[in-house]
Amino acid sequence: MASLGTSNVSVEALDEDQAAKELARLGEEIARHDALYYQQDAPEVTDAAYDALRQRLMAIEARFPNLILADSPSTRVGASPATGFSKVKHAVAMLSLGNAFSQEDIVDFVKRVRRFLGLSLQEPVAFTAEPKIDGLSISLRYENGRLVEAATRGDGTTGENVTANVMTIGEIVHNLDTSQIEAPEIFEVRGEIYMARDDFAKLNAAQEAHGEKVFANPRNAAAGSLRQLDASITASRPLRFFAYSWGEVSALPGKTQAEVVSAFGRWGLPVNPLMRVCSTVEEMLASYEEIEAQRSTLPYDIDGVVYKVNRLDYQERLGFVARSPRWAIAHKFPAEQATTQLLDIDIQVGRTGALTPVAKLAPVTVGGVVVSNATLHNEDEIARKDVRIGDTVVVQRAGDVIPQVVEVVLEKRPKDAQPFEFPKVCPVCGSHAVREIDEKNGDQDVVRRCTGGLVCPAQALGRLKHFVSRGAFDIEGLGEKQLEMFYADGRVKRPADIFTLAKRDKTSDKPLAKQEGFGERSVEKLFAAIDECRRVELPRFIYALGIRHVGEQTARDLSLAFLNFETLRDAVFEAAANRPGPDYLRFLRVQGVGEKSARKIIAALSHSSEKLLALAAAGAPPEAALVGSKIASSRVAKPLLREFGSLESLIDSAGRAATQVPGEAYGRVSEIDGIGQVVTDALIDFFTEEHNQEALHDLLREIEVLPFESPKTLSSSVAGKTVVFTGTLSKTTRSEAKAQAERLGAKVSGSVSKK
Repeated sequence: MASLGTSNVSVEALDEDQAAKELARLGEEIARHDALYYQQDAPEVTDAAYDALRQRLMAIEARFPNLILADSPSTRVGASPATGFSKVKHAVAMLSLGNAFSQEDIVDFVKRVRRFLGLSLQEPVAFTAEPKIDGLSISLRYENGRLVEAATRGDGTTGENVTANVMTIGEIVHNLDTSQIEAPEIFEVRGEIYMARDDFAKLNAAQEAHGEKVFANPRNAAAGSLRQLDASITASRPLRFFAYSWGEVSALPGKTQAEVVSAFGRWGLPVNPLMRVCSTVEEMLASYEEIEAQRSTLPYDIDGVVYKVNRLDYQERLGFVARSPRWAIAHKFPAEQATTQLLDIDIQVGRTGALTPVAKLAPVTVGGVVVSNATLHNEDEIARKDVRIGDTVVVQRAGDVIPQVVEVVLEKRPKDAQPFEFPKVCPVCGSHAVREIDEKNGDQDVVRRCTGGLVCPAQALGRLKHFVSRGAFDIEGLGEKQLEMFYADGRVKRPADIFTLAKRDKTSDKPLAKQEGFGERSVEKLFAAIDECRRVELPRFIYALGIRHVGEQTARDLSLAFLNFETLRDAVFEAAANRPGPDYLRFLRVQGVGEKSARKIIAALSHSSEKLLALAAAGAPPEAALVGSKIASSRVAKPLLREFGSLESLIDSAGRAATQVPGEAYGRVSEIDGIGQVVTDALIDFFTEEHNQEALHDLLREIEVLPFESPKTLSSSVAGKTVVFTGTLSKTTRSEAKAQAERLGAKVSGSVSKK
C-alpha cells in the first residue's frame, strides 16, 4: 500500500496559508485514489486510510470554510438536501436514436447514409459500434477542463440540474486530465449513468433488510438514485458512468467519432472497451452478434448496439431528422418474452376519447421487470389474436420498454373462455363510443372513441394530465396522483385552474395543507413550481393544448412557421373560413386523384358540363366522354364514375365542390412542411370550438407564451424563406441540400408556386 503522506500538524495548529496548501494537496490525493478505485479497479490504500484522508479534508474545511473549493471532494458526500431541481436548457438538444430490429434495417440504414451523402459503393464509409447501455442519459459541461454543470436529458431540450448529485459519482472526474491532451474551453460530455448488476443486487438486499422499497431493475435504481434531493443518498449508491458523445463544444479533439471517444479516455472519463470501428455492414452485424453473445456475462445491462458514422464531417452533413440524428441508429436486441395468464381486460379512456384495451396479467418477470399490465392496442387486434379472459398469453417488452401481448397459447385455453366483446359505450360516462370514418379515404378508424367530450371525466382528466406532462408544462410535484385528487374534489377542472389554485387556496375552507398527503412545506413547493411555469415556450404550449394529431415535433414545426401564438391562432381562423368541403374531399377519395388533379377536374367539369351531357345524350359512354373531352385520363375516368355513380351525379358534385376548394389561407397552414390537411383540420376544429376559446382565454390571462426563437437560424439570410431546388445539383445530393436549408431555418418546397 502506498503511503498517504498525511500531515502530522493538527488542524487547530494550521494557519490559513498552510490550510490552503494542504486542502489542495488532499484534493489531488483523494482524486487520484478515486481514479485508481473507480476507473482502474486498482486501489492503493485501505478503505480506513482513504476515509482518514477525507475526514482530515473535511475537518480543515470546517475550520476554514472560506477556503472550500468548488470541486472539493467533500461535495461527493454529505451535501445538504436540495429544495428541488432547477431547469437547464441544452445548448445542443439531447436527441434520441432511431431503432432498428433486423439485419435488413441496418442494411437500409447504411444505404440511406450513402444515398444522402452521394457516395458510390466503392467509396468507404466507416461506422462505430458500441453497446447501448440501459441507464440514464446525462450531459456534463466542462469549462476549461473543470466540471461546472450536469443535466439530465429531460425532454431533449430542457433537463434537470443534477450537478450536486453527479459530483458524488466516483467515476465522473471533476477535472479533466490534460496531461496527454488539452481540454477545450467548453466541452459537454454526454454519456450514460448506470448501476452494475452486482451492485444492484446488493442495494436491493440492503433496501429489503431495512424494510424499504426495492427497485425493479438496475436502470430504475440508477434513475432513482440520481434524482434524490439529498445528494448524500446519491453518494451512498453505487452509480457508474460511460462517456460516448458530446453536446456543445468550442473545439473537438479529433476528426472521427472514435478519435473523440479516445480523447475521453485520456481525459480520465470511462469509455466502453467494446466499441469497435467497422468498415462494412458485415463487420457491423458481426460486432452486434459478438456483443449480444456477451450480453448475459457483462456486469451491466445493455439492450442493443449503437452504430454511428465515424467521420465527423459526414455527421455534420447528415444532420438530423425530427428528433434523431441521420448518422446513428440503435440496433435493438430481440424483445424478451414470458408466459402468463390474462386475468381481465380493462378499457381505459384517454384524453382524445380513445378506448384502449389493457391486459391485466398475473405478474410475471420479463427482462428483469415485473409486468402486470400489457397493451392490447385496439379492438381489431383483440379480434385478430382472439384474446380471451382466462387465456395463457405470451408477453414481451417491445423494444425492452412497452409490455405487449404477442399471442395466445391456444392449447391452454379454458373450455369456457368466451370471445371478448368490445364495449360500444364509454365505460366512464356511458356515452356512445364510435369508430369514425375518414372523410378523405373512407377507411374506418381502428380506434373507438367516446363521443362524450366535455361531459366525460376521463377525457377532461386525461387532458389535464397531458397539460402538465414532461413535454408540456412539466410542473414539478404535479403528477397524475395529485391531479386525480384535485379533479375529484373540484379544485382543478381546466388548465387555468392550476394557475389560480394558490389564490383560491387562501380563502378555501379546506386548504390544501390540511389534506392528507400534504403539508405546509409541500404546498409551498407546489405553488412555487406552478409559478415557475407561468412563462412557457411556444412549442411546449402548443403541445400542452392536447390538439389531436399535434405531437411535440408538429408543435415545433408550427412554432418555427408562425413564431408566436397570436399569429398561429389568427392563421388558423383565416384557414377555417375556406377549408375544403365534403364534395371536394370526395374527389380526393378517388384513386389516382390528388390535390392538383382534383382542382383541374372540378374546374373542367364545371366549365364543360353542357358539352358532357350532350355527348351522353347522343349515346357516348360516360367514360369515353370524360376522356374525349380531356377532363380525365383513362386511368382516372373509371374510378371517378365508380365513386359518384353516374355522369350526372359527378357533374352535380363538381358544381358544389367548385365552391369548396381550399383557399389560400388554408394552404398557408396545410402546406407547411410536416403539417398537411389532417393537422390543419384538427387545428381548426380545436380553435373554433367555443368551449376551447373560453378555456384558452382564461388560461392566457394567467400565463405568458414566449415567442419562438431558434438560436441556430437567427443569423441566417434564408431563415423563414421558402426555397425550391430544381435541376441537377453537382456538389451535393438533393436530400443533403434540403437538410442544410432547413437547418438554416428555410422552408423547402417541392415546386414553384405563386407564393
